[in-house]
Amino acid sequence: MKKYLSMLLVGVTALVAVSAAQAGAIDDAVKRGTLKVGMDPTYMPFEMTNKRGEIIGFEVDILKAMSKAMGVKLELVSTGYDGIIPALMTDKFDMIGSGMTLTQERNLRLNFSEPFIVVGQTLLIRKELEGTIKSYKDLNTADYRITSKLGTTGEMVARKMISKAQYHGYDNEQEAVLDVVNGKADAFIYDAPYNVVAVTKVGAGKLVFLDKPFTYEPLAFGLKKGDYDSLNFINNFLHQIHEDGTYDRIHDKWFKDTAWLKDME
Repeated sequence: MKKYLSMLLVGVTALVAVSAAQAGAIDDAVKRGTLKVGMDPTYMPFEMTNKRGEIIGFEVDILKAMSKAMGVKLELVSTGYDGIIPALMTDKFDMIGSGMTLTQERNLRLNFSEPFIVVGQTLLIRKELEGTIKSYKDLNTADYRITSKLGTTGEMVARKMISKAQYHGYDNEQEAVLDVVNGKADAFIYDAPYNVVAVTKVGAGKLVFLDKPFTYEPLAFGLKKGDYDSLNFINNFLHQIHEDGTYDRIHDKWFKDTAWLKDME
């Protein structure tokens, strides 16, 4: 009997130790009093830096609402997009909130929440190509030069779906768009919400926006594999804000009202 109780005690102790070791990101954030989110603030209107040096945007406001629901402060950890997954794995922050597309390839490395928005890849082309380029298929020849931000689905699409074109990627969206504005590239491939803003803000009169998305891309929050408690909280939070009107208010602020553009000038 004593031997049985001793074995049972060892088993319970081990189980408690494993449970403690597997505490999720949300639990850790609550205990710490701060939710740390990795983000590359260069993706209008999801996350970007205004003229006062503040990180603002659609996804930022969703994260602010999430941290408020948790009763903690929000800390945005600025991280280059190409290094954001390794940074999560080395505990630089609790989760990724950086306009990340839920792809099968990334899903092998991360757990994702339910999507908070669905976007798709679109094109910004040189004004001179209006009427000649009507879809991404027209660019799939060595005669054209295309660009996008490195490490994004824009790059993946460029390499897979427009593989015959000459490709050059950049570390940020602005440089890539300016390549097209300045005639160094023929087209920029990126998410529709960003291109809606960029065609007016960066390329007025010099770019044409082909606004029909040619991919399906759900954006979601990324967590370490196995963190199901945190996923449960985040998914329930997303359901709640969709039902209580919070999501619609945030969405309209960034996608229907353009007043925020003044903060970027």
